Amino acid sequence: MSLEEYLDRPSCKVYIGTSGWDYEDWVGPFYDSDKGMFSHYAKLFNTVEVNSTFYALMGERFFEGLVRAAPPSFLFSVKMYRGITHKKLLNPKHAEAEMEAFFKSIQPLARHGKLGAVLIQMPPRARGEIPWFRDFLDSLPKGFRYAVEFRDPSWLSEESFRELRDWGIAYVIVDEPLLPPLVEITSDFAYVRWHGRGERPWYYYHYTLNELKEWAERLKAVMGEVRLLLGYFNNHFRGFAPHNALQMLVLLGLASAKHREALARIEARLSSAPKVGEGALRALSEGGVGEALKVLAGEKRFQRALEISDAEVSYRVSERGVSARVKAYRIEIDKLEKR
Repeated sequence: MSLEEYLDRPSCKVYIGTSGWDYEDWVGPFYDSDKGMFSHYAKLFNTVEVNSTFYALMGERFFEGLVRAAPPSFLFSVKMYRGITHKKLLNPKHAEAEMEAFFKSIQPLARHGKLGAVLIQMPPRARGEIPWFRDFLDSLPKGFRYAVEFRDPSWLSEESFRELRDWGIAYVIVDEPLLPPLVEITSDFAYVRWHGRGERPWYYYHYTLNELKEWAERLKAVMGEVRLLLGYFNNHFRGFAPHNALQMLVLLGLASAKHREALARIEARLSSAPKVGEGALRALSEGGVGEALKVLAGEKRFQRALEISDAEVSYRVSERGVSARVKAYRIEIDKLEKR
């Protein structure tokens, strides 16, 4: 069956976007300014993955604001709060309060038909460390689409896939350094995440056109098996994610004139932008360490860093490297293991 035939099928809807939209380093390559980012984003993409919900429980008013700002057919996929997935390790007996608060918060999206799926990003634990996984799946409220992303190879088994099928939950198809790009269909919709293939970090990666062509062929096959396809580029550094997402829309035959115009614009801007390393070296030689840090971190992050008090920073230097704590964050630089 041809791609055109796939797309003509009313049961198959395709949503391609990025993981998040509010990135300072997208100003220039993708955004003209830091004002009205979401409005600009939503003119080009029909979905976005909300990652801020992983780090904190958001109130209903946050999602009510998103509903008001989004176009009629726009979908939000929402990452489950890490207090459930990583702190309570998905144990339904211990995460009742967090589960209740999380699902209450996303009700505005559900009421207005703007919820794509709830993304359950698993902690990097082996399967044997979470023996209550089936109980967790059984505890999930009905009426939502769910997608599970494994972060340990021990989960990539027929038993795991069978469990997902039993509950109608999508296996998250990933492109990343640690797990293979398995295409496993376990629900009536598919969920794909492109994290990038960088090492430190994964997300600092710009997919080549040939790499995207390989994925486009996989997606065409997936589109023949599901009613809905949700795909998100998480390689967010320097505007790589929206660029690759626009390229994917072209490859899938879904790009309009405005998509092609945006693609040409971002490609021109990316090609003319100085390399980050080159810019940092120039700033270091001309303005010192502070100017170099502005280039690497961004002006706003640099200014926020200046507001951190000395009492919130501690560090220890040894022959092996540096251990530091900045507010609630821990930093380790190991010279021996080069990490």
